[in-house]
Formats: sequence, C-alpha cells, structure tokens
Amino acid sequence: MSIPTGEPSQKWDSHGYAENARFVADLGMPVVDLLAPRPGERVLDLGCGDGALTEKLAAAGCAVVGADSSADLIRAALARNLDARLMNGEALDFDGEFDAVFSNAALHWMLQPDKVIEGVYRALKPGGRFVGEFGGAGNVLTIASALETALNRRGIDGKAANPWYFPTAEDYAAKLAAHGFRVRSAELIERPTPLPTGMAGWLATFAGAFLARVPVSEHGALLNEVLIEISPVLMKPDGTWYADYIRLRFAAEKPAV
Repeated sequence: MSIPTGEPSQKWDSHGYAENARFVADLGMPVVDLLAPRPGERVLDLGCGDGALTEKLAAAGCAVVGADSSADLIRAALARNLDARLMNGEALDFDGEFDAVFSNAALHWMLQPDKVIEGVYRALKPGGRFVGEFGGAGNVLTIASALETALNRRGIDGKAANPWYFPTAEDYAAKLAAHGFRVRSAELIERPTPLPTGMAGWLATFAGAFLARVPVSEHGALLNEVLIEISPVLMKPDGTWYADYIRLRFAAEKPAV
C-alpha cells in the first residue's frame, strides 16, 4: 500500500495502482496472518492504499480505520465502504484507540520513522500490537541503483532523489525498542517478485520521485536506459520481469503496564 508522506513528488493513481501493483496486497496476506486479527478488535491500517487489505481485516470482524496520505487512494478505499481517512503517517493524532496497528508496503515511504513509531505507540492501547512489512535493507537495489545512475548521467544527484527508507531488521527493531515497544520478531525476507505488467508498469507506479527530477520529455529515454541496464539481472529468459524485493517483516507490542 502507500503513504508517501516524505516524498511529495511521488504521485499515486488508484487505477494505475490497481493495474500494476495489485500483487502488493496479494502478497500481504502473511502479514495479516502474523497480526492474527480477532473479531471486535479496533485496528488501524497505516498506509491503507486503496483498501484491498483493509477490506480483509474488516471481513475478519475488526473495526478498521484506514489511513493514507494519497487523496486518490483514499477515494478508492471509501468506494469499498471503508472508514478511510486522509492522514500523514508521520503525524498521527490518535491516542490509545487501537488494539492493533497494521501496515503493509507503506513504512518505507515514511522518511521520519521515529515520528511514525511514536505516533503508532501513542495510538495503541496498552498491550496493543504493531505488525507490518515493508522494504528492508537491499530492497529493489538493482532498480534503485539504475535509476540513480540514470539521473547522475544528467548531472542530477540520484541518491538525493531516492524516496525510500530501507532499514536493516536490527536497526528497525532498535527503533521500536527505543520508543517503548517489546519486539517479538523482526526479519528480512528475500522475495524476488514477478511483475504482472512488467518492469515498465512497476516503474510507472513507483518511480515517480526519480522521474520528477527531469522534464517529462526525458522520461522515456531515462526509463529505456534503466530497462536496458537491469534486464540482464531482472528479466528471465521467458520475458518475465522480477523486482528484487527484500522485505522487513516485524511484530511488536506496547507493554500492558
């Protein structure tokens, strides 16, 4: 899902997201299982996107609030008859309201993780759970490096354009603990992921922060350079494109007392 509070140049389109990135929600079900939602629980879905997984939590009998910083994705979530709210994930204003906070494929868009964790901790009831998965250290390294290099060739600082926060499991667990959480688990999971609409669809959906650094007239040439550079690594002989995903999956809890 998405909540790109740290990078306004990344724009979201609900139709493009549904076409090119539905696999993101599909692959999030193990995180739902890790959460183990129970009927009657009040759950915050942080970075709910268009609500595909929020809907799963609601179907499990939870009272779910979805939060995302993209107005277009929130409209898509509202169309599913969900309680979805336009909100900055780095400035949550809940206080002791939730039994659990859930997040899938969103936290890497939030470049101030301490503010996110602080807000999540405050939003939870004592004994509440914080469970999620997002990009970890090394996530999409091949793709990001090619995008950065393409910008560098144009005299633009590619690293400065990178919109993502990809920590190690140890670093993120330490941040959780520093804000008072008891960390139950935190691990990196290597998961090369086939892309149903190819690398072009992935780049169209997720590489906006890089493309925003060059004129629209140069987008095609830049993307073509990237595709040529990464194809030997990420395109299989049968033509299937893969993203070099490494995910950080974690579970933590706010102490009951």
